[in-house]
Amino acid sequence: MIDIVGVTKTYGSVVVVDDVDLRIPAGGITSIIGANGAGKSTLISMVSRLLTAERGTITVDGHDVAATKSDELARRLAILRQENHLAARLTVRDLVAFGRYPHSRGRLTTLDRAQIEQAIDYLDLDALTDRYLDELSGGQRQRAFVAMVLCQNTDYVLLDEPLNNLDMSHAVEMMRILRRAADELGKTIVMVVHDINFASTYSDHIVAMKDGRVLHQGPPADVIEPGPLREIFGIDVAVHVIDGHRIGVYYS
Repeated sequence: MIDIVGVTKTYGSVVVVDDVDLRIPAGGITSIIGANGAGKSTLISMVSRLLTAERGTITVDGHDVAATKSDELARRLAILRQENHLAARLTVRDLVAFGRYPHSRGRLTTLDRAQIEQAIDYLDLDALTDRYLDELSGGQRQRAFVAMVLCQNTDYVLLDEPLNNLDMSHAVEMMRILRRAADELGKTIVMVVHDINFASTYSDHIVAMKDGRVLHQGPPADVIEPGPLREIFGIDVAVHVIDGHRIGVYYS
């Protein structure tokens, strides 16, 4: 599990993450929701050590993120950032192979190559392996980046807005893939997501943030409710149960 205790991050005089205490359970999908500026991306960036916490501690299965060696942390935890810009012109296979770097340091073994092929197959990228990333659609490119992260073969996978710039069909496809990865591969997936209905439908646990603090957390049935949603977003949200899922409807 991921334990976050008293974690704070500021930019100048602005407190972005404010003394957060949070335990993210092992297994399944945890979605972090909240309005823009709530501190969601900053929080998972500190969990992955892309950013340094000014106060507090973060541990992954008891390992202090701040003190763990980089290569060891990279074998436990993988992150896909919201924006991914690569200067080099890479094929899909080249990109996915980067996921094995913490294990092989670029000298691919038979096991590494098997993991690469497994990730490519899992994300249904077999027909695209020799295509360059700049030749792909947004949805195809996002699948390639997720394949790279899964190829790293960590227990924990952090995703910062993996549905960013995806249309409805590609977003549904991505969420189904992530749900399968949690269920079939035993991954703990922690993701920042803006669409509360995707969070509700596919998550086991939801963390709701506002102004750098955690306001609510728990299963979708506890968080996707009119009261908590008004606190989080400041608007009225009608919640309906459709096929066993809590779906929010909001207008203004």
